[in-house]
Amino acid sequence: MTQENVKVLIIGSGPAGYTAAIYAARAGLSPVLYTGGQPGGQLTITNDVENFPGYPDGINGPQMMTDLQKQAERFGTDIRFGMVTSVDFSGYPHKAIVDEKHEITAESVIISTGAAAKYLGIPSEEKFANKGVSACAVCDGFFYKGMDVAVVGGGDSAAEEATYLANLCPKVYLIVRRDEMRASKIMQKRVENTPNIEILWNTETEEILGGDQVEGVRVVNNQTGEKKELSVQGFFLAIGHTPNTEIFKDYLDLDDTGYIQVQPGSSKTNVEGVFATGDAADKIYRQAVTAAGTGCMGALDAEKFLAAKELEAV
Repeated sequence: MTQENVKVLIIGSGPAGYTAAIYAARAGLSPVLYTGGQPGGQLTITNDVENFPGYPDGINGPQMMTDLQKQAERFGTDIRFGMVTSVDFSGYPHKAIVDEKHEITAESVIISTGAAAKYLGIPSEEKFANKGVSACAVCDGFFYKGMDVAVVGGGDSAAEEATYLANLCPKVYLIVRRDEMRASKIMQKRVENTPNIEILWNTETEEILGGDQVEGVRVVNNQTGEKKELSVQGFFLAIGHTPNTEIFKDYLDLDDTGYIQVQPGSSKTNVEGVFATGDAADKIYRQAVTAAGTGCMGALDAEKFLAAKELEAV
C-alpha cells in the first residue's frame, strides 16, 4: 500500500468540499481533495440552480460544480478521483485509506461527504428525475409555480415542503402512508390550516405517470386497495436523507440519524483536527449556499488548528 502525508485532506467534492479547498489553497495549505463516488455531489443530478448567489440567469448544476472545481484547482488544490473507504482517527496525525490501496496521513481532515435523499424505490422515480421528480422543494419549487404537485412523506420535512409549495401551487397533495403524521403538532396544524393542501391518508405511491415529463401519479389506499390517479406536474420526495457518514461512526459523534455533530458555531467535531461541513453535518438547511458557507468555516477552522499546532512545536 502506497503512503503519503498531507496538511489538509478534504473528503468530498460538493459545494462544501470545493469551497473548503478554495480557502485552504489560498491559505497555502496545499489541500488534497478526493471527489468520492459522485464527483460534485447532489448538484450533479440537478438541472437548474437558480438560488445560488452570483448566477442571475441560473446555472446548470454540473456546470456549477465544474466551475467550483476549476476555481479550487486555480489556487493549487490537488483534486483526485477516488473514494476514501476507511479512516482511523484514534491517533494523530489522522489516517485515511483511499480505494483500499493508498494510505494518507493528514494533519487535518475536512469532511464534506454530503447526504443522499431517500427514494421510494420505484422505477419511474429515476425515469422522471429532473423531469418533474425532485427531493427539494426549496430548490425546485419555483419551476412548478402555477402547477399542481404532490409531496410524499409524513414528517416535518414533508409538512414544510407542502406548505412551501402551497404558496406557489394552486393544489398540493400530501401523500401520507399512515393514518397520522410524524410531524410536530405545530407543523401538522400549519398543513391542516392551508386550504390548498389535501392530505391523502393511508396512501402509497404506486407509479409516477407521464411521457417526457411528470403528468400524474397513481396512488393506492393501503387499507381499502382503492387506486386513483392524481393530475400533477411535480412530485416531491420528503421522506428523509441519509448522511454519507458510515466510515466515521467509530470515531465521531453522530446524532441518531447519522449526521455528524459539530460544536455550535463551528465545524469542529469531537476529534481534534477533524472538521465536518455541508450536508454531512446539516440536517436542517441542506442548501448549496449553506454548504459552501460551512466549507469556508471548515477551512478557516483547519487553518487555525494547524497554526496552533505549529506554535506548539516551536
